[in-house]
Amino acid sequence: MSQFTDALEYHRSGRKGKIEVITTKPCETSRDLSLAYSPGVALPCLAIEKEPGMAYEYTAKGNLVAVVSNGTAVLGLGNIGALASKPVMEGKGVLFKSFADIDVFDIELNTKDPDELIRTVQLLEPTFGGINLEDIKGPECFYIEEELQKTMNIPVFHDDQHGTAIIAAAGMVNAIEIVEKKIEDMKVVFNGAGAAGIACANLLISMGVDKKNLILCDSKGVIYKGRTVGMNPYKERLALETDARTLEDAMKGADIFFGVSVKGALTADMLRTMAKDPIVFAMANPDPEITPDDAKSVRGDVIIGTGRSDYNNQVNNVLCFPFLFRGALDTHASAINEEMKLAAVHALAQLAKEDVPDSVRRAYRNSDIAFGREYLLPKPFDPRVLLHMAPAVAKAAMDSGVARRPIPDMAKYVEHLEALQGRSKEIMRTMINKAKAAPKRVVFPEGKEDKILRSVQVLLDEKIATPILIGDDKVIREKAKDLNIDLRDTQIITPRNSEKLEAYTEILFNKRKRKGMTRYDARHRLLKNGNYFGAIMVEQGDADALLSGINANYPEVISPAIEVIGKKDGLSKVHGLYMMVFKKKVIFCADTTVTIEPTAEELAETAILASEQARYFDITPRVAMLSFSNFGSAYHPLTLKVQKATALVKKWAPELTVDGEIQANVALDPDIVKNQYPFSNLKGDANVFIFPDLQSGNITYKMLAKLGNAVAVGPILMGMKKPIHVLQRADDVSDIVNMAAVAVNDAQMNEMA
Repeated sequence: MSQFTDALEYHRSGRKGKIEVITTKPCETSRDLSLAYSPGVALPCLAIEKEPGMAYEYTAKGNLVAVVSNGTAVLGLGNIGALASKPVMEGKGVLFKSFADIDVFDIELNTKDPDELIRTVQLLEPTFGGINLEDIKGPECFYIEEELQKTMNIPVFHDDQHGTAIIAAAGMVNAIEIVEKKIEDMKVVFNGAGAAGIACANLLISMGVDKKNLILCDSKGVIYKGRTVGMNPYKERLALETDARTLEDAMKGADIFFGVSVKGALTADMLRTMAKDPIVFAMANPDPEITPDDAKSVRGDVIIGTGRSDYNNQVNNVLCFPFLFRGALDTHASAINEEMKLAAVHALAQLAKEDVPDSVRRAYRNSDIAFGREYLLPKPFDPRVLLHMAPAVAKAAMDSGVARRPIPDMAKYVEHLEALQGRSKEIMRTMINKAKAAPKRVVFPEGKEDKILRSVQVLLDEKIATPILIGDDKVIREKAKDLNIDLRDTQIITPRNSEKLEAYTEILFNKRKRKGMTRYDARHRLLKNGNYFGAIMVEQGDADALLSGINANYPEVISPAIEVIGKKDGLSKVHGLYMMVFKKKVIFCADTTVTIEPTAEELAETAILASEQARYFDITPRVAMLSFSNFGSAYHPLTLKVQKATALVKKWAPELTVDGEIQANVALDPDIVKNQYPFSNLKGDANVFIFPDLQSGNITYKMLAKLGNAVAVGPILMGMKKPIHVLQRADDVSDIVNMAAVAVNDAQMNEMA
């Protein structure tokens, strides 16, 4: 009962429903009003009158989809009517926005007359960039979609038909590969001849399934040539010359079963009669035609997918429609054609074969997700689906001639899609592109760790860096093989076998012999601690940067680096920084990791180094020297220290925008600065925050990450003579790749210095 109560409360709490309309331009002054409406709005109106295509430039049309339904076939609920279908259509809008940043108006039409619905949707064409038909019963849905596609010049897509078909077909492509069968030889049986069933069958035929090997069944049995009961033109097109009359007859020797029908339609006895390595997509909702548990108890060789999220191989339409429309809208496509649908199929199928991000593994509490019988399709919350499917669809639109705005640079387009997923993606793509322009050698002392090896695959694939792995060669290669990682020509160094071990031993001994280290100690550390070996590689120019810490404490990484490489000349010590990326803002926090109680001189160093780091990210630094007082409002040794540090920064880096001592809220509030501190050269727009001690800095960045939903990039170590950077134990593959890009950028800057 609680689940139903929660669902009702979810929809009615706060602002009613699940969607709202927000403005994308300011409307706060009389000038704003004159631009948004009269008289300024006349100019885009006239431009569109002269050239209709300019509607995509001056209005939201190019990112606006209508989700249209008459409520005659609402999933799991049936013919509940237009008004009652509205929560479902609003939900569809939420998915469009959440997964692909597409805006939606849900439009529920109170009519069961197909021609009336067609005419209404046709009249909406000036408003929308695309039409998503939803929950309209068959066979009318086929007629409605066909007529709209013929008469409209924007994409029209019935998701109940083609969304299910695209995802199921992608799963089939991978299942066929696993069982090593040929698509043209396979016997395919469908149970369910409604919108999804017929669309699936047609798509499979276009992919190579022999129509003579495809049997379609409905509630009255096999759809065969000459049948008169329960037929329509769409079923007639798929009618087969066959003696089979029942689903049980059809299933004998079948290679694949697609179910879009009802619970329990596929029995254990039917499954037993299927061919070797049967493939079953039992997609009835909420209960499949046969459950995976029941199927596997009958056939150990079965590959099965369902529409359920609590089973593997979920066929979920959210894997398709947001990303398909994204590619169609971004090319101003006039239609979604067969080529675009097939591109979506193969993009999904290919993505399932790639290494799964840690964020997806965590979301599904499964660290063993890998391509195979239990993982044929990407998970619905995999952020890479947008980056794979939308470009594939866009390219197919261009290649097939329906794109009215071709995309000139597909790599830039992918970067644009990444930016839709958050500011952190956009920022890190900038760093990655800089890294790719001149990749450097990054040594990983923890070469045998799974996350490191999976990160190396990304670094190699994207040409971000040249990785060097430290560890036992045999162990690393065996792990890479188990993880299906191609190390290519990656250098692997086993310290005990290295020809440079003795030379490195002498170097370390000479550096530390007056610090209590013997020659034996030096050799032992190089053999047992990859951080020492890697640090000497960087110090000697055998590597350009070091990245470590996935399985170590922070001091265990930086201590060897400081002992071997040391800080830059003229600095009192090294410093630590985190870049905090919010949805619309990026800030830098320092020192958050190294100096516990800094002096004024050390705070000034931190500020200048943090500003340099902000510039690496193409961000103009505006530095706030934080305290609990504002410009002398509290007289205390702690505030005096920050005052002195601010004066030193202004002396050492006079070109820098910096002020303090200042409270954090003042540094971020233009009104307070304007009204109370107009003399400050910070105008409430600080983006580099220097904390008076490690305690405040460390607490703040971690709270921002948790409570502010900020992405923390770091820790970035500043002030070393050569690039050394530290990972956190909880870092996932994407974090490691990001930090590798930071390390490469650091190495590039170090080379130029």
